[in-house]
Amino acid sequence: MLNRPGATRTTTALAFLLTLAACGGAPPGGAGSGAGQTATLLYWQAPTTLNPYMSGGEKESHAASLVIEPLAEYDENGELVPALAAGIPTLGNGGLSADLTAITWTLEPGVLWSDGTPLTADDVVFTWRYCTTPGGGCAQASHFEGVETVEALDAGTVRVTFDGPKPFPFGPFVSSLSPILQQAQFGECMGADAVQCSDENFRPVGTGPYRVVAFRTNDTVELERNPRYRGIDHGLPFFDEIVIKGGGDAAAAARSVLQLGEADYAWNLQVEPEILERMESRGSGHVVSAFSTSVEHLVLNQTNPDRALGELRSEYANGTNPHPFLTDPAVGRALSLAIDREALVTVGYGEGGRPTCNIWPAAPASRNNDECLEQDIGLANRLLDEAGIVDTDGDGIRERAGVPLRIVYQTSTNTVRQTTQELIKGWWAEIGVATELKNVDSSVFFGSDLASPDTYGKFYADIQMYTNMAAGRNAEAYLGQWRTDEIPGAANSFLGQNTGRFHSGELDALHSELQRTGDPEQRDALIVALNDLLVQSYSVIPLIYRGSVSAHGGDIQGIRMSAWDSELWNIETWTRSP
Repeated sequence: MLNRPGATRTTTALAFLLTLAACGGAPPGGAGSGAGQTATLLYWQAPTTLNPYMSGGEKESHAASLVIEPLAEYDENGELVPALAAGIPTLGNGGLSADLTAITWTLEPGVLWSDGTPLTADDVVFTWRYCTTPGGGCAQASHFEGVETVEALDAGTVRVTFDGPKPFPFGPFVSSLSPILQQAQFGECMGADAVQCSDENFRPVGTGPYRVVAFRTNDTVELERNPRYRGIDHGLPFFDEIVIKGGGDAAAAARSVLQLGEADYAWNLQVEPEILERMESRGSGHVVSAFSTSVEHLVLNQTNPDRALGELRSEYANGTNPHPFLTDPAVGRALSLAIDREALVTVGYGEGGRPTCNIWPAAPASRNNDECLEQDIGLANRLLDEAGIVDTDGDGIRERAGVPLRIVYQTSTNTVRQTTQELIKGWWAEIGVATELKNVDSSVFFGSDLASPDTYGKFYADIQMYTNMAAGRNAEAYLGQWRTDEIPGAANSFLGQNTGRFHSGELDALHSELQRTGDPEQRDALIVALNDLLVQSYSVIPLIYRGSVSAHGGDIQGIRMSAWDSELWNIETWTRSP
């Protein structure tokens, strides 16, 4: 029932509440069934905007998902369910054209924006134009790859036409990364003006279960029940208010939920497994986890981040500003071989992680890169010796073409990540690489503040480490992040997803071929080829296939954690037991 093409998000939510009530949980009731109740969510990496088109961070898309919604989203099983759409288009129901060049969406009737105006197909068309207007630096541009036109056939029907057959047409307007924006609010925020629209980006008008009361960037989001939400007459959402609090760290967030009972939900608990187990044993809450496509990985800057370069620092500049040694695959391979991934999992992840050599860890997973699963310091040293990258002055640091292998290695502030950094620094010292460690507050690192030098989009370092994931099972959109046109720079407000500035005409061509290929076996082969090209270029070094780990209070019911989309995708069905 939950995933049938005609089952909307609201009907599935109602079905869940009725089941919960039958099992003795909170009844659906009428509007205000959670009257006076507030749920506190700890997103210790605080959001910097509530417009996911202006940031590639999960913290932004998760927070925004309570307010602005896509046409469809992914449930806890990675299956598509309708949100603003009346159903999921298929060949059988006529929503997909026979030649796979078009997809037609029908909007759920009667949906209102929180300001009382109706959602229409024009808003969907506008969202496409908003993200694809030159100069806007849209962080989610990969979702619209291959889109030729988006048309409003009538007020409730939208047709997306692609420039060729699109076997996976669920990139545009699907998942929390590609929600619908209100044209009336964002109409003046096109192109280069998009980043300047602070009021719109911080307080978007939405169709979701909540509306914004207050937003303090890098701090707190306060939301109240949207009185015009389509489930309001059926007691959806349960909670009157939601408060999303930022700051602190993952361990403090876990403690607040699992030990102290001060908050109701804590996201992204990258905390040592034995610490989480000890906290959970106190009985105040539960740890929940799920796997999808998240990989903790190193990004090797393919451009020169030397501050002496001024405005050219970490700029791709059409390939004229290469990194002095990280573009050499011999260096990248040696760095990868020196790492003991099993040790990283044991120390930092436990059952929530698995060693991986692939940037795309889900099916079809490549078996062509398994060399990295075994640490081999000896082979790493031999590779560098054979490449002529040796220590010529006896200071213990190798040089390539006279440039010492000195690396600034940055990531977000987190105890697990800092432990990972320390271990890797030690292993790299064994192969003659000097490493300076840098950690940046998560809200800044994953933010989009153009004034900050420390965002992962600017990448003013040699190597950085983080995790990202696909929207649902869409390998096409995920792997498209490494296309040349996704390279960040000053021209696009540093919002492209290809943070390593990797350029490969072969990858661009393979990805374009994937977009045109319908045969499932051929698509799988192309996904593997794209993964292998990235991994074997050593522009990225995968480390750990991560499960998403969060925690909720023992009295919170209805959580169906999805690692394929926003973890808050079904927050309207969350309740608190008496």
